Amino acid sequence: MPSTTDKNLKRIFLSAPHMCGRELDYVKKAFESNYIAPVGPQLDQFEELFSEITGLPHCVAVANGTSAIHLMLRCIGIKPGDLVLASTLTFIGSVAGAKYLGADLGFIDCDYDTWNMDIDVLEKEIESLLKSGIKPAAVLPTENYGQPCDVDRLRSVCDRYEIPLVMDCAETVGATYKGQHVGHGVKAAAFSFNGNKIVTTSGGGMVTSDDGALIDHARYLANQAKQPGWQYEHHEIGYNYRLSNILAAIGISQLEVIEQRVQRKREIFNQYKDELAEVPGIRFMPDVSYGVGNRWLTAVMIDEKEFGVDNIAVMTGLEAENIESRPIWRPLHTQKVFANCRVAGGQVAESINRQGICLPSGTSMSNEDVTRICKTIRSLCKTRSLRETG
Repeated sequence: MPSTTDKNLKRIFLSAPHMCGRELDYVKKAFESNYIAPVGPQLDQFEELFSEITGLPHCVAVANGTSAIHLMLRCIGIKPGDLVLASTLTFIGSVAGAKYLGADLGFIDCDYDTWNMDIDVLEKEIESLLKSGIKPAAVLPTENYGQPCDVDRLRSVCDRYEIPLVMDCAETVGATYKGQHVGHGVKAAAFSFNGNKIVTTSGGGMVTSDDGALIDHARYLANQAKQPGWQYEHHEIGYNYRLSNILAAIGISQLEVIEQRVQRKREIFNQYKDELAEVPGIRFMPDVSYGVGNRWLTAVMIDEKEFGVDNIAVMTGLEAENIESRPIWRPLHTQKVFANCRVAGGQVAESINRQGICLPSGTSMSNEDVTRICKTIRSLCKTRSLRETG
């Protein structure tokens, strides 16, 4: 295995932005209108188009997914000392907003069937907390790597104990649950349009809800909580969180091709699955029966005993061939910054992290790029059975 990256090989990125070709047209319109500040017709159009595509009736576009989650939690009333139960297998942006508000966090393990929050573990943790006189203020699951959560089951648990359910849908733009776009059936949901997401505004996020008053409050807070009128009057502390009109212009063209992007992501996943089918020790993140994920990233687990080397060796070997990959999220309950937080379970998330890899999944990748990646992975396998057959 080479010890340094071969710079002569074309770089394959994990999930590079993919422009559809019309972005500059919309940006040009924004420039021509001179709406360069974080308001304007493109921002309105972006929100309206997202609502039309998803069926989510009320939307407000903000600076990024982290700010979307922060606003969402603020608008459902999370305050200092409240307990928010969240997924442990996720990125820190999923829960940072709870800490901004002074809330406490309790982390819930995932399951092997979905890689999302384990609903059985969640219910047992809620019951245990209630017996101790503690009622969680919210449940915040993350939909990992484009995989929808089973919202009906989550809601049945949360409704039983009268706990608000809000969703981190940062990675699931374009995914569906029981025939509807994700984000329905919860108090509020947050999405991301970061540069590596399936559609991007460079940076950007969205808060959505069936509750129009909640979104009105989120929009108000995102604009520094300025009261209507000429005077700079403020009754609450707000944030400078509104999405730029220029970035919203990029997002309009990106949303226009969301169906093609989801289709291409799933094609890439299926090609990986076909080309690596005979390689021992590789297990793909499963599909769920109740929805269709967008396969934002193709994620796998490497069984070191079967494959011959561990996931770190595979990532190192890919990098030597100028191919970017990433580990699965490090569980938040193992992070030093959350050392004093509650955790229910955690062993499944740790196992997935210990063995997991995210493979390049950008929609601008060619089939030949995927084949090159698979060939590299096959070359890294050290088990005799593959050497003899491959």
